[in-house]
Order: sequence, then C-alpha cells, then structure tokens
Amino acid sequence: MTQSATSKGTANPRTRPASKAQQPIGEDVSAADVLLVDPVGGWTGAGVRDRILGAGQLAANAVRHTPRLAGAGAGLAAELARVAVGRSTVEPAKGDRRFGDPTWSGHPGYRRLMQGYLAFSNSVEELVERGDMPWRTRERARFAAGVLTSAVAPTNTLLGNPAAIKRAFETGGGSLRAGTRNWVRDLRHNGGMPKQVDDSGFVVGENVAATPGAVVFRSDVCELIQYTPTTAGVRACPVLVVPPQINKYYFLDMAPGRSLVAHAVSRGLSTFIISWRNPTAANSHWDLDTYGKAILEAMDAVRDITGNEELITLGLCAGGITTATVLSYLAAIGDNRVRACSFAVTLIDWNTPAAIGAFNSSTLLAAARRKARRSGVLDARSLGTVFTWMRPNDLVWNYWVNNYLMGEKPPAFDILAWNDDKTNLPGALHAQFLEIFRHNSLTRPDGIEVLGQGVRLAEVKCDSYVVGGFSDHLTPWQGCYRATQLLGGHSEFVLSPTGHIQTPVSPPGPKAHHFTGPTPGADPEAWRAASTRHDGTWWDTWADWVIARAGEERPAPTELGSAAHPVLCPAPGTYVHEPA
Repeated sequence: MTQSATSKGTANPRTRPASKAQQPIGEDVSAADVLLVDPVGGWTGAGVRDRILGAGQLAANAVRHTPRLAGAGAGLAAELARVAVGRSTVEPAKGDRRFGDPTWSGHPGYRRLMQGYLAFSNSVEELVERGDMPWRTRERARFAAGVLTSAVAPTNTLLGNPAAIKRAFETGGGSLRAGTRNWVRDLRHNGGMPKQVDDSGFVVGENVAATPGAVVFRSDVCELIQYTPTTAGVRACPVLVVPPQINKYYFLDMAPGRSLVAHAVSRGLSTFIISWRNPTAANSHWDLDTYGKAILEAMDAVRDITGNEELITLGLCAGGITTATVLSYLAAIGDNRVRACSFAVTLIDWNTPAAIGAFNSSTLLAAARRKARRSGVLDARSLGTVFTWMRPNDLVWNYWVNNYLMGEKPPAFDILAWNDDKTNLPGALHAQFLEIFRHNSLTRPDGIEVLGQGVRLAEVKCDSYVVGGFSDHLTPWQGCYRATQLLGGHSEFVLSPTGHIQTPVSPPGPKAHHFTGPTPGADPEAWRAASTRHDGTWWDTWADWVIARAGEERPAPTELGSAAHPVLCPAPGTYVHEPA
C-alpha cells in the first residue's frame, strides 16, 4: 500500500467525483453484513454460477501450478497410504468438535475414516494457500474449498457419525424420528437450512430489548428511542447510537447485564438509539440520502429533547458507514453539532484482506444487483445465508448434525435469537453499498456523494474512538483501524479479543478484556505490538472517553421526550416488531 493511501488525511489520488446516477448503492452487517448475492443458498441460476466460479478459481490455481498440484497429490497419496496401514499421525485441529466422540480415536475403522478425511481437507487447504494469486482470488478459493471440505465431512452422515448411531440406539430410533420432523420443519419454514436457535423463549420487549425507555420520534424510516436515566445526574452532551440497517438494533440491548445501552445509561450518559424500519419492496428507493436524512432528523430530536446543541455518536457496522457519510456532510456545510464520534466493527477501507473479499467480483456483484432490482429489496434470508456459509462447519453442519442426526432442538441463546430475527435491505441502499465495496469509494475524496456533498472523511475533524474485534471475520480489525487514518481529527483505537457480534456484545465479566495503545499510526500491527491489555469490557473505556467529552453533569430528567417530541409509545417501539 502506498504512503498516500495510508497517511492520515490523505487518500488515493483518483478524485473524480462519482455521479449520483452511479451511486444508487452496500451483515452485517454490516457492512459486510450488507453486501452480497446469495452464493450458496440457491442451486439454480446465479447460485450455481457462483459455485462454479469459486471452484474454477481453485482449479485454475491448480492448473497454473501443476508441480505444486502434483506435489499435493503425491503428499495426499502418501498420507492415505499411512492412514490405511494405521501409521498416520494426522489429528483434528484443537477445538474441532466434530471428532470429539471417543469412537474416533478408539475404533480403528472410524479413526482411519477421520484421518482420511482430514488428510484430504489439509491437502485442499494447502493447495489454496500455496498459490500465488491476488488476495480476493485467494478468498474466493478459500470460500469454495471451505464449502467443499465441510460438506464431505463423514460426521454429516448417520453411518459416518458414531455419536448419532449411539443416539439412535439409545432412543430406539426416536432421535431419527425427531430429526426427520426437524428437517421437514426447516424445509417448510427455514428455506431448507437447519435452524440455529430455539427462539421460543425470547420475547422482544420482555427479556431482550427490555431496557426502559420510550419512542420519542418516528418517521417512515426509523424510530428514535430515549432511555430512562438510572442515575441522579446525566452528562449534558447526549449520545446517539446508530445501528446497522441490516439488523434490528437490539443486539445493543440484549438481556439485562448484556446491554451496551443499559451500560451507557448506568454511567450517567443521556442515551438515544435509532431503530430502523424493516423495508419492503415499496421502500426499494431508500438510499444513503434517505438514511442520512433520518439520522439528521434524529439528531435534531435529540438536541431538542436534551436542550444541548451538541451530541456524540456511536455508529456500528453499516450504521457506522452511514454515520461517517453524515459526519462528512455536516463538515462540508460547517455544522458542528457532533462534538465527538465513535465507531465499532465498521469497515470503511475495503482494501483490507478479509473473507468478504471473496464476493468482490463483477459477476457476483452484478448478480446481487439483479436480485435486489427484481424484488426491490435484498431479502433477509439471502443476507443471512451468505454469512452463514462463510462459516459452514459452525453455522451449517453443526446444526445439521444436532437437529437432524441427533434429533435435538437447537440451543436457546439470545444472540442467535436476535440473528434469526432478520431484516431486509432496500435495493437502492444495497446497490450503493456494493459500489463502496467494489470501488472502495469512502477512501477517496468525492468518491461518493451523499446529501448533495462529496464524501471527504479527512474533513471530519472531531475526536473519534474506533473499536475492532481481533477475531472478526467480517470486518477485520486491521480494516476497522484504517478509520483512524481516514478521519481528520484525533483518533483512539481499542481492540477487543472478540468476533463481529461479540465485540458490541461485550458485557462485564471475569473473562472480559481489551487492548488500548498509543496514538494510531499508519501500521496497525505496530500499534498492536505497543498496545496494553486491560481487564474489563471496552464499554467502560468507551464510556470514560465519552464522559470526558460530554460536558458537565445535570440533574437527570424526570420525564422523557419534550413538548415538540412527546412520548409516542414505550420502548422498544413498533418498528422492531415488523417481520422481514
């Protein structure tokens, strides 16, 4: 990467403005959460073509490197010979739960079956990693290889899974009958994918999204929730949280004790959050301008209710991308209403190696555009399927075995229940996000236009706080870190040891920790090497950062809303209940 692309406040010299017509545009997701055609969920049309493309990348790499292919083939043959005579030392990776049953190590036949499969999988992986190819091509090959090797695991079949056979004998076949019922249910009601969660025990507004508050503003696009203070005093400068458009907001308000917004309220912060409406085909024209205007309207309501002209923002995932464009617009018109801004798991620079790069090809993106154009929205199931198949062992075959072979119910877990409560993405916004994804538009001055102004992130001069997740496979922390170099003000970076959803949902606990470091420079790895570990959640570090910028303490209001923005209904409002 050149210096011009990594220095703070500078960008790629290609500055030709993109026209409005070029930008009808993006879990995430977020931003990754946002973007993709369904590459694995359908077995006709574009779905088949996408699989062929991924497999073709793998095959093309093998052909270009015939000696390596021959070497890999010879190595696999030699290892299979050792497996056959019982001399192989191949073992499953640490944490691979598929082969946890003792039969895999104790029974010679099953041990050979396991080792033969692992030898094949290792050879495929080695072939992908050895190749000399651009990182996006490698990610496509990895994706195809991951789908292939996970699908042929012996544990996915009844006879190849000793634990499932034992279960069938123990239950007199009852597990197989239950598994068949589960399969029929998922075929009818879950698009043929194994259901990941038993969500029957989670009720929005009762045991999730249950922090007390009220809707104090509503438009066609969003509701604004104000939370009830729990401290005698609150800081003068309020906080507005902007969640991604691809998910319902309440992953930030999980069960009591696992709610970021409740934690913020407990620290004396006057806290508001946007709850986006679930769009239908009638809303296909909603784009970044639509959502940007909604954020500005929410900001106006927050300022009126609190009587404070300034506020602090927290944007997450695709909501962070949208917030960044609004901040650029405000900078362009000289509006200083945002005193400081913060971002979590927000990928602004898409030139960061990541699994999501597997889908950055003209063929796949064109298919995604066509899909959204036909229906007016990118439907929730397609979005969910993409991200599910990026981790097939954990998110597909694990539940296949549990639900169908073992005949068990899926687990009951609040994050999985939230993840199953899906949302659509408007076609116009989806197209714009695809443009950002394809052309990395936010890193170039005027690379995209929002609210009539070219986006120039270097003009955003307020302080910023940026959070990444170390094991985030959708928005890698190194890419999130790049926001500290693209924004124009003083930035701080915090690294959480968690994944994409676990980073925002990082409640206090004995295992919670995070890393802070020096003022971010161009190299994220240098920052990481100089960082310091701290016990506790990053929520507290963020709250400390906000409090330092949120002004004096005032008596907490005894009533929510204002004369101009009265309470419309209790939290969590009405839009959160709208189905996809």
